[in-house]
Amino acid sequence: MGETGVANPPGLDLRRLGEYLEQARPGMLSGPLAGEVIAGGRSNLTYSVTDGGGRWVVRRPPLGHVLPTAHDMGREHRVVSALADTPVPVPRTVLLCQDTEVIGAPFYVMEYVEGVPYRSAEQLDALGPVRTGAIAASMIDTLVDLHAVDPASAGLADFGRPEGFLERQLRRWRKQLEASRSRELPGIDKLHERLGAEVPDSPEPTVVHGDYRLDNLLVDADDEITAVLDWEMSTLGDPLTDLALIITYSSAALAGSSMVSNAHTAEGYPDADEIIARYAERSGRDVSSLDWYVGLAFFKLAVILEGIHYRHSKGQTVGDDFDRIGDVVPYLVDGGLRYLDGA
Repeated sequence: MGETGVANPPGLDLRRLGEYLEQARPGMLSGPLAGEVIAGGRSNLTYSVTDGGGRWVVRRPPLGHVLPTAHDMGREHRVVSALADTPVPVPRTVLLCQDTEVIGAPFYVMEYVEGVPYRSAEQLDALGPVRTGAIAASMIDTLVDLHAVDPASAGLADFGRPEGFLERQLRRWRKQLEASRSRELPGIDKLHERLGAEVPDSPEPTVVHGDYRLDNLLVDADDEITAVLDWEMSTLGDPLTDLALIITYSSAALAGSSMVSNAHTAEGYPDADEIIARYAERSGRDVSSLDWYVGLAFFKLAVILEGIHYRHSKGQTVGDDFDRIGDVVPYLVDGGLRYLDGA
């Protein structure tokens, strides 16, 4: 409990946060803070905090086991701040705190943006197929807008190392897998080996989001995207990795899983071919090698969920449904292999 009797959400000391904000931004707060975890995130922790008048969002790394190079609050804060004056809708950032003495981990604060993160088919079905199709089209168009941002003009020329990006992705996610490996995962090493044997040539590098999907977007009542969220895996690299991840999230390999959005099953949501065609037409990019990228996306998602499964097995997760997240990983491995086989 804080001094006001308000319960602290897991991983966030509201009294300490309030004291820090009063010092760093005098006059920002009009009273003690209350807060809660924003449901839906399964990696970095996201909180809504309020002083009774204003409202903000706080982001911090997960509790306990943190993978090397992951959950970098400084990078996430930097890219969100840099995109503020581009066509890509993002929340305005307030501040970044790298001092782990404040709440036990680095964190950053940003404005609270109104909007709905559509996660379920039921949510979209209530809107009808026309509005569902319009929202999905905006999702694709916003991704094209992101990939059209000139990194240098946005101050992100050194945000990543585009040369050899795909090879490094394979090495990185292999290392992440090893850092979380606690059980046998048949086929995952074969999937990695096959991807490494057929790496395509990348197009011109862009800012990539790294986890682009509908439920990482906020949508207002006019079906306009008000914010793109969860930038923890963003970098400079191959834009087709973002497109491939959208296709992977709508794969049959994840059908019926409560761990992943089923929004793509709503009437009016475009199928994979329609998504690819719209992106290709509006971006002008060659998508002929996209199958390989989808295979990589399956591998990446399998490693991410295995890391969450590992943290859950150690009692280091915050939220619901983590007890079943490990069951999804074998289906992702199988889906990646099937996709590389053209099945």
